[in-house]
Formats: sequence, C-alpha cells, structure tokens
Amino acid sequence: MTIVVGYVPTKEGEAALSRAVAEAKLRKSKLVVINSHRGNREYVEEGTLDTEARLRGISEDLAGDGLDLEVRQLVRGNEPAEDLIAVANEVDSDLIVIGLRRRTPVGKLILGSNAQRILLDAPCAVLAVKA
Repeated sequence: MTIVVGYVPTKEGEAALSRAVAEAKLRKSKLVVINSHRGNREYVEEGTLDTEARLRGISEDLAGDGLDLEVRQLVRGNEPAEDLIAVANEVDSDLIVIGLRRRTPVGKLILGSNAQRILLDAPCAVLAVKA
C-alpha cells in the first residue's frame, strides 16, 4: 500500500502530514510526501528556502520512525491537484491525504479548488483533514 500526502508548510499541510504519517504507520505503508507549486516569482522569492528546509526536516524527523518515505518537491508549472493526481497514478497509490481550509465563494471562483479537483479526479480514496 502507498499513501500520497499533499504538503504545504501551513497548519492544513501539517494536519494532513500528521494524519498521513499515522495512516502509514498503522498500515505499514510507503508514504510519499508531495509539495507542489507552480513556481511563480512570489514562490521563488518568499517560499523556496523555508519550504525546502521544512521538507528536509520532515525527512530527518521521520527517518528514525522506520517509515518507507519519499519526499518530492515539484515545481513544474502545474496546479497542485494535477501533480498529486499524477503522482498517485505513478506510484499506484491507495490513499491520498490532503488538508482543507475554508475559502470564500469568490476565492473558489477565482482560484479554483485543488481539493475539489483531487476529490473528484483521484484514482484512489481521498482523506480530507481539517486543521
């Protein structure tokens, strides 16, 4: 069994990661942590170093837990939903874990909903975690 988790360094991302780790331990599954971003200038200027450091920290923190762990940072110009679904297909995932946050109707209209896309298009079960 393989579990894919969408991770961003926010309270929602941390909640999703925590639940995914618990599920992976319970089921003795491989865990694939995915951080996906389009790669625009704002991300490069503000988030790259912090996110890379946190991803390294995740690898180090979980290394001693005996988990079969893979951490990927994807900056390919895709929506995060697109990357998560692609990785889930690639690794033949049995479960995707995502974090949820409230968004206004206008926010959903303008930015779309990665969570909705994952829930509707995922090739496997999806566990949505509230922070």
